[in-house]
Amino acid sequence: MRRNPIIRGILVLSMALAGAVAIPAAPAVALAPPDISLTDIRTHLQQFQTIASSNGGNRRSNTAGYTASVNYVFNALTAAGYSVVKQNCTSGCTSGAGPNIIADWPGGDTNQVLMLGAHLDGVSAGPGINDNASGSSMLLELALTLAEQNPTMVKHVRFGWWTDEEQGLNGSEFYVNSLSSADRAKFTGYLNFDMIASTNGGYFINRITSSLGQTIKAYYDANFPGLAPEENVEGAGRSDDASFNSAGIQTSGIAAGASANKTSAQVTKWGGTTGDYDPCYHASCDTFPSNINDTVLNRAADAAAYAVWTLAVGTPAGNDFSMAASPASGSTTAGGSVTSTIGTTVTNGSAQSVALSASGLPSGATATFSPATITSGGSSTLTIATSASTPVGTYTVTVTGTGTSATRTTTFSLTIAGPPGCSATNPTDVTIIDQGTVESSIAITGCTGNAGSASTVEVHIVHTYVGDLIVSLVAPDGTLYTLRNKTGGSADNIDQTFTVNLSSEVANGTWKLRVQDAGPSDVGYINSWTLNLGGALPPGCGGTNATDVTIVDLGTVNSPITVSGCTGNASSTSTAEVHIVHTYKGDLVVTLVAPDGSTYVLHNRSGGSTDNIDQTYTVNLSTEVRNGTWNLRVQDAASNDVGYVNSWTLTL
Repeated sequence: MRRNPIIRGILVLSMALAGAVAIPAAPAVALAPPDISLTDIRTHLQQFQTIASSNGGNRRSNTAGYTASVNYVFNALTAAGYSVVKQNCTSGCTSGAGPNIIADWPGGDTNQVLMLGAHLDGVSAGPGINDNASGSSMLLELALTLAEQNPTMVKHVRFGWWTDEEQGLNGSEFYVNSLSSADRAKFTGYLNFDMIASTNGGYFINRITSSLGQTIKAYYDANFPGLAPEENVEGAGRSDDASFNSAGIQTSGIAAGASANKTSAQVTKWGGTTGDYDPCYHASCDTFPSNINDTVLNRAADAAAYAVWTLAVGTPAGNDFSMAASPASGSTTAGGSVTSTIGTTVTNGSAQSVALSASGLPSGATATFSPATITSGGSSTLTIATSASTPVGTYTVTVTGTGTSATRTTTFSLTIAGPPGCSATNPTDVTIIDQGTVESSIAITGCTGNAGSASTVEVHIVHTYVGDLIVSLVAPDGTLYTLRNKTGGSADNIDQTFTVNLSSEVANGTWKLRVQDAGPSDVGYINSWTLNLGGALPPGCGGTNATDVTIVDLGTVNSPITVSGCTGNASSTSTAEVHIVHTYKGDLVVTLVAPDGSTYVLHNRSGGSTDNIDQTYTVNLSTEVRNGTWNLRVQDAASNDVGYVNSWTLTL
């Protein structure tokens, strides 16, 4: 929650009250709302604490801690099947602020959108665990639970994690302002979750008398008689719901209180003391687990689930069924085949005849069902046969069951592996969505042990203005290796081979080239890419430091690599591969420091306002002994812009 600008809060609240719109009556609930796991929420909270501790002690919107927080949430949602976009805040946000995360769950009427949100950033004073990793963690676990249960949706559900809230609600304001009037009209409501686990907390509901507020209150009244939640007076106009209110969108949400004092009447109802709701508000002591009230957090999570299931999950009408694939994934080489059992279950009414079909197959592949038509409650065997020309990669095959009363789908993940060995190519074009994220897969089989320390990724991307793109290699275990991070400005296309130390990764499995378009207008496609995991550095003659090091504004930091077991002097063509995330790289002086203290300047305040450094420098180090501790020294020589050393590799 940001600090209280009193006048602004009054104005926003007045506009919200004037522009409030009625919410349609909620549909009947098809299934009981789930119990959101407190244990899993705490796992997310621990991750945010670890991220802050590893990145200067905070998760402010324009720091490496926020970037790591974004990646954690983004990767979890993507893996769960959400359509996820990192929305860059291109106006109104603090310089260098990271993106919003917008995640849509498929299904439901897209003309009726229920959105839930929480700000992901914190203040610079501390890790920001209650403010607002508590709301962000709960929201993430709620989203993952919705994906796991996959109920029938009546309304479309969207989740948002906001940047730069602490600097003035900037991320959510940017999102709302980016919506057309037609898009805004589709919203049936927005629910906000900010500071929902205050240690001396209370039970507060934003706009408690609204239809949305009454839905949340109904959960507390039914499950905790006498708790009597109150209006969130302290939080009015101070969190991201204000951005939606000002646009005429109905809002509510949950909070547990910030720096105001609990009254004696509230102590009687809720326990605690008459001190601050959160004694660590915007302070260094806002840490996990000490600044989290599990009871208040757990109740807020279940109240949020109740609201979603009440407002967006509907009762199936007439005869209905569900579908599932078992197994849900399979792998084969080109020319081979895989099978899966497609099972159906009657979920409402009576059984019906269901005709099966498949879509999303790669070229050269066919799907057959035995039998092709079943009665709901029965099953069929899906066989996918491929040809020698079927391209390698991982494909989502959609199986559709067309019944007499309903149509349902399920998915099967098909992986076409390359020939056994440590390298493969995916030549299949993949369209890069404007301001979206796409992936292209390569499955490696028959390669023993771990990948090489000098593995290569050859990338060919056709795209105007390559400065929009973030290109990453995703290992089979989900680890990300950033290859390019919005470099190249207005230049067209990427045709480049990257050398990456993948020696900690098992070679076999599905590798992905992930491309995020982080800027508007320009589009393109992945043409092809080749992965070679067999490369290795000479033993003991180099290394990689992949630990993030925060670059202090107007300060100097070092990232070390210790070389041992390598005889003689370094090469005259030694290389330093440097990956630095930093806005306005013209602020930076980057120097390689040899074990004897000799310095070799790699980058001296060039590049102006361009973001980031992703470059390999060739240096004559033939006068230097290889063994010893080498340092990459980065000096920030100008104010305002900040960033971090992402990784660097030294080859001697």
